[in-house]
Amino acid sequence: MKKTLSIVATFIICLISCTQNLREKQILNSNIKKMNNSDLIENVKLAINPKFQDWVLFKNGTYIIFDNVDTIKAVNDEAIKQMKEFGPVFAGGPAGDFNTIHLTKTDGWIVSGHGYGMYTYVNPSEIENKTPNDIEIGIFGRSKRDLDGKNPEILYINSSKK
Repeated sequence: MKKTLSIVATFIICLISCTQNLREKQILNSNIKKMNNSDLIENVKLAINPKFQDWVLFKNGTYIIFDNVDTIKAVNDEAIKQMKEFGPVFAGGPAGDFNTIHLTKTDGWIVSGHGYGMYTYVNPSEIENKTPNDIEIGIFGRSKRDLDGKNPEILYINSSKK
């Protein structure tokens, strides 16, 4: 019985992993409208509570909010470190968990994960289904976060320090 459960669990984990890899390929190779960098930056600015002034945005829409920037030597280095640690998605662990937040000041959603202060912006134009549910949005956002985690490229840094 234990061996059968172990085989089933392994199969499910492999299935989830394969589905995740397929979704990543779809994101990279899709004909879905991709946002230009300035639109992405503007939408993320509207998505973030204005009380948070220190944040770093990555190429695929994942951003990290810093509320203790005075204790950080180089925010870009810290952002990449956190992205490498909390960005990649691994089936069966907390990296696969997400929550979908509907935005009010701009179109789209924010997908949160297990990394503190880490969120991924999803624009409606990026999703094929024009009436997506929270699970579709969350999986799509999680896939974008995974891409940023595996190849972190900083797009923009917002800083309260002038």
